[in-house]
Order: sequence, then C-alpha cells, then structure tokens
Amino acid sequence: MKIYTRTGDTGETALFGGGRVAKTHARVQAYGTVDELNAFLGRGLLKVESEWIRSRLSLVQHDLFALGAILATPPAGEGRRRPEVPPLPEGRILEMETWMDEADGELPPLRSFVLPGGSPGAAELHLCRTVCRRAERLVVDLAHEEPDVRELVRYLNRLSDVFFVMARLENHRTGAGDTPWEKEAP
Repeated sequence: MKIYTRTGDTGETALFGGGRVAKTHARVQAYGTVDELNAFLGRGLLKVESEWIRSRLSLVQHDLFALGAILATPPAGEGRRRPEVPPLPEGRILEMETWMDEADGELPPLRSFVLPGGSPGAAELHLCRTVCRRAERLVVDLAHEEPDVRELVRYLNRLSDVFFVMARLENHRTGAGDTPWEKEAP
C-alpha cells in the first residue's frame, strides 16, 4: 500500500467513516492540532528525566491517538454509519487529577506565574500545554456545530493542567526550579 493517494491534492480530505471536507474544516483543524500535540509530546518524552512523569504521559499519547480518531469521525448521517473508534479510557480524567494531586504534594506552593522553561523536559511540557490549549479552543469551536465532541473539551482542559503541573515537577526534580514571572522586567 502506498502512503500517497493523491486524493488530497485538491485541498480536501476524507473523514473516517465517509465523507470529504476541506482541509481547513473545523473538524480537521481540531484533529490536526491533537496530532500536533501528540508529536510534541513524543519529543518531550525524550527529554523528560522523571520516569514517573514519562510513564503517565506515555498513557496520554495513546489517549491522544484515540481522541484524534474520535474527532476524525463525523456523526452518522445520510446513509452513513459512524464506525467504531476507540473511546478515551473511562476514568482517565480522575486519574489525571490524582497525578496532579500527587505531584502537588511534592512541589513548593505556587506563589506567582511561572515562565515556560527551566529544564529541557519542562520546556517541552510547557510547549505541550500551549498546543493543548489551542486544541481545546478548536474543539470548543467545533462543538458549537457538532455537539458530539463536547465530551472531549473536559479531557483537553484537564490535560493542559497536567502538562503545567508535570513541567513544574520536572523542573523541581531536575533542580532547575521554576522561573517566576517578574512584573517589571529585570
């Protein structure tokens, strides 16, 4: 099977389960950004030193693939059935909240905004956080037209918090520490 199909040469792409839309369609923008997030996370996992963080975020990579599949699959309609796609793991949001609570127990209290950066791994996780927020905004926008994706907003909202807390934990564990934002530039 060849990787190239030439079917997208006119600026359209096929959705899972049928139908074609412009590559600029809100659904394509949303799943494309989730794919981008997954790629950034893959790169970030190469730089994160903490095995505890890597093991949890490796689960997230699988979640993001499922989330992308959900977004790439339009609702059933006009002679088209919605194919089965893997769901997000039930209970993952609660699990992510537990991860954050465990990490917060190790971290110094947050007393100011922090600048993205610190250790290489933490910098990558801050980048993931910003791409995750963009994906969330795109899914919120898509949910106005297609309510079947509303459930995904909660996952992405929580995940961006996970990236923030994990970035702080990576900085703490590597000794880099957080860089507080100074209201007046030094």
